[in-house]
Amino acid sequence: MFAKRLLQKAVQHHHSQHNLQQGSLTSADLDLRVAVHYGIPSTASILAFDPIQRLLAIGTLDGRIKVIGGDGIEGLLISPKQLPYKYIEFLQNQGYLVSILNDNNIQVWNLEGRCLVCSLEWESNITAFAAIHGSNLMYVGDEYALMAVVKYDAEEGKLLQLPYQISADSLSEAAEFPFPTDQPIVGLLPQPGSSGNRVLIAYQNGLLILWDVSEAQIVFVGGGKDLQLKDGVVKPTDEVNIDSPENTIEHQLGEKEISALCWASANGSILAVGYVDGDILFWNTSSAASFKGQQALSSSNNVVKLRLSSAERRLPVIVLQWSTLNKSHNDYDGQLFIYGGDEIGSDEVLTVLTLDWSSGLGNLRCVGRTDLTLTGSFADMILLPQSATIGGNHKADAFVLTNPGQLHFYDDTSLSALISQQERKPSVCALEFPVVIPTTNPTMTAAKLIRTATGENSLKALSEISSVVNLGSLPTSLDGTKWPLTGGVPSQLSLSKNSKIMQVYLAGYSDGSVRIWNATYPLLSFVCALEGEMQGIKVAGLSSPVSRLDFCIFTLNLAVGSESGLVRIYNLKGCSDGIEFLFVTETKREVHSLSQGKGPHCRAIVSLTNSRVQALQFVKHGGKLAVGFECGHVAMLDTSSLSILFFIKDVSFSSSPVISMTWKEITNPQGLLKSSKLSETTTPVHPAEEVMFILTKDTNIHLICGNTGNMIIPRPWHSKKDSIAISMYVIDGRISASKVSDANPPEEASKDTSTKNESMAGSSPISISSLEMEQDYNSENAYSEERLLNSLILLCCVDSVRLYSTKSVLQGNNEPIRKVKHARPCIWTATLKKVEKVWGLTLLFQTGEIEIRSVPDLELVKESSLMSILRWNCKANMDRTMSSDDAHITLANGYETVFISLLAAENDFRIPESLPCLHDAVLAAAADAALSVSLNQKKKQNTAPAILGGIVKGLKGGKMVQSGDSTATPKSTFDHLEGMFWKSQQSNSAPGLDHQENLELDIDDIEIDEPLLIASTSSTHDVDNKKREGDSERDRLFHGGTGDTKPRVRTAEEIKAKYRKAEDASSVASQARNKLMERGEKLERLSRRTEDLQNGAEDFASMANELVKTLEARKWWHI
Repeated sequence: MFAKRLLQKAVQHHHSQHNLQQGSLTSADLDLRVAVHYGIPSTASILAFDPIQRLLAIGTLDGRIKVIGGDGIEGLLISPKQLPYKYIEFLQNQGYLVSILNDNNIQVWNLEGRCLVCSLEWESNITAFAAIHGSNLMYVGDEYALMAVVKYDAEEGKLLQLPYQISADSLSEAAEFPFPTDQPIVGLLPQPGSSGNRVLIAYQNGLLILWDVSEAQIVFVGGGKDLQLKDGVVKPTDEVNIDSPENTIEHQLGEKEISALCWASANGSILAVGYVDGDILFWNTSSAASFKGQQALSSSNNVVKLRLSSAERRLPVIVLQWSTLNKSHNDYDGQLFIYGGDEIGSDEVLTVLTLDWSSGLGNLRCVGRTDLTLTGSFADMILLPQSATIGGNHKADAFVLTNPGQLHFYDDTSLSALISQQERKPSVCALEFPVVIPTTNPTMTAAKLIRTATGENSLKALSEISSVVNLGSLPTSLDGTKWPLTGGVPSQLSLSKNSKIMQVYLAGYSDGSVRIWNATYPLLSFVCALEGEMQGIKVAGLSSPVSRLDFCIFTLNLAVGSESGLVRIYNLKGCSDGIEFLFVTETKREVHSLSQGKGPHCRAIVSLTNSRVQALQFVKHGGKLAVGFECGHVAMLDTSSLSILFFIKDVSFSSSPVISMTWKEITNPQGLLKSSKLSETTTPVHPAEEVMFILTKDTNIHLICGNTGNMIIPRPWHSKKDSIAISMYVIDGRISASKVSDANPPEEASKDTSTKNESMAGSSPISISSLEMEQDYNSENAYSEERLLNSLILLCCVDSVRLYSTKSVLQGNNEPIRKVKHARPCIWTATLKKVEKVWGLTLLFQTGEIEIRSVPDLELVKESSLMSILRWNCKANMDRTMSSDDAHITLANGYETVFISLLAAENDFRIPESLPCLHDAVLAAAADAALSVSLNQKKKQNTAPAILGGIVKGLKGGKMVQSGDSTATPKSTFDHLEGMFWKSQQSNSAPGLDHQENLELDIDDIEIDEPLLIASTSSTHDVDNKKREGDSERDRLFHGGTGDTKPRVRTAEEIKAKYRKAEDASSVASQARNKLMERGEKLERLSRRTEDLQNGAEDFASMANELVKTLEARKWWHI
């Protein structure tokens, strides 16, 4: 018999003495990094939005930033420091994201490269931050009442702190009354429509300053302890209390600590400020025309107080956001989003107030209120502006972030309907974030990553299924609301129609359902979903959680094991005609007819026991299915006839849960085997025998015949020391004479200092060369008897990992060849393959640490952790949703799903060319060009055509993109502002309220820099106009210096005062000659510069117009 002969050969090989070869895996071969990340981290805390690129960024408390676009495009940026982010903002439409950590480290991220470009350590504690939208300039406020300016230089890749600074002392001198210098700046708001020239500075004690950079003067002062506020209680809709200046009772406002603020009008004339005591004040910043000293703080005609509750103790106002109403014909009607301000102990809600002060700020009325009940604890919210500029939003579309890791979208239509309802807390149907790979509701309970064999095209049917059953469209709510994020550009590889499915990802859920994705590229695409319940079929346990999954790439059969013990077998090829469904038990086989459309269908349900399915594996190219149960039973199913080949349920076999099963096919060139039971006859058998290695939780290994279920060895093999088994691998150990010599054995690997790694005495050493695992499925499991005896069994347990020779296991020898003891419990393992070789073992420990060891010597090659890679802690039952292929690990935790790439060399994901791009450079160029054209047309026609919005809409394939506004500002507009920032405010004359001097320009004082490449935003028509108007401008510049203008006659005193020197006459003449030469050179360079600028302007305007025309006829995915 085969088993007897196998044992005899094992005895013959018992005395072979060879050394164990050192593994070839090195740390240079490994690079653990995140290849794919889906979902929102549970530590999400802060939001940012780019209205042109339509991207959303989410900062976390652990140093990660999640960037989300459209159609499943997502990216994860991980900071070197594991610290919370307190500020994040896009440099809009420029492809960069600025973030500030809690340690005041300012970081700049390149979205296209998904990398950290530069960082700047700020010396003081940053307490306020605001980017000037449309530019690369940023305001920074600190704890010492100092406002500074930072610029990101994209060419140099550096953050620069500019000389410009505004301190409390300088503002105090300008306002002519003392400012407290110990109050931190708690808010910075560039005023809408000012292109960053005016900025609102808010101090912790309630003081408000509107500062004009160009004029170097204070425009508005508000707040302060001496403000007189007329008090009264008006009770408009839903008990919102408003104190108006028309009432008669006065009281001291006192110092009020600011906690939130926002502009409450599109032009920046009204400011809403929230305080820690729950009050909200509205300030009119446009009415403070002139003031002197302390009188500035005592005006109460332009401030109104609003309270959400009349209770004495109220929550601080944490968030304020303003949106102008669509139907509003003025700038004073809108919706105010408030988090906080309500009575302490009240329900956690987001309050939306509809306010109206069309008849004046003093007559502020609340005409509507609704409280949105949140799912989870509030983290942050952000309104989606209609345009790419700061300022008022004309639609109240809002993102609300709650913990842990939940994102909801509220559109303007649904919010307006809610406010119109009579209920105080109406039911709201928000649009949830469309997760690519769901992990909750229902909960993911099992997962598997499967790679197709090289050259295999059997998954073509899956591509056809994906085209029929596709969830590629954006999610839509019941009222037709679409998910607003459309940013990013998919890779050309993932969009190719000829691309084959080379890898699939399977996930099973707690409701019995299964979902399948095409995981060939980092942008996973949905293939199909299989529900747990089936129409017309009533079987107990169908909706029980999925416990195991396996998929055969040859037959496209999918096996689903559940905690109730049921095994469902699907075929993904689909069938349009009626199909047969089988319900198979140990004693009966029922046939049912089902009518089903195209797509996957369930072929059979097998019910043998109510014990949890612990192991599931297709063998013999999908012809058989091996099933292991938690109760220790083992079954073999024929997938063609859907019958039970054998079912081992004897208690003497095992009562411990089945952990792992490995199948090997043994080739027999003789074609005949002598049976010990039939000694007088020769029994013909198939030219192959099948061996099943079965590992149970108590570290017993059973060897059975894959055809009959008979035991190959009479008693199960048991390890020398009791332990809890995790996994088992049977790997090839064929000898290569060219690599291993008895006379010159390889040197033994160095010992691991952190673990006990030793060659065990008394064991039977064997010679091992390269450990090959054939990628071709036809040869991977086809073993000769000699090859099987030379193979190795890698046994992974909670406390150790051990290596045995297969022949020693057949003989019952339990001495390992190699053993490594763990210092902490191990919960999951996987083998690592490269170039058709098993050369590594990956281990995950209960502490979240990861080890990668070489095979067969089990030497430690690399250490890492989930915390360093993902900022995750290892959680209970995480191993159930883990899977791996030859070079990747997949994990699920909370709302996140991650693919970790292990190898440093090029992998199947083909990163980076297969990664979707987070920045659309074509869209950015088109938006800038369209903006320039729009502004030029506005200058000529005094209108603002919505060119930008049309281009963005066209580039995004017809999706709704709200962009384009008359206040949009091209980058060149900020050149003057940047020039102001390069000058130190302290070196200039003291800033005043309104002090300007008339300066006289002299040509000798003009400093002309070397030529710079400046992109002009003028059109050709504007250039012609400038040429026609050039004479008058040139006359004014050169003091009327035309051919017909006579020079001004100077007096002798003027000439002496100008040119009198201490030197002699010759020196004075020489200096005069040099002055004339310099003057001529300056005039020549100025003329040449003017000509270059005109030519550049014409070229750029022509290119912009051509680009607009070209892109209007092209789809965004063809760009």
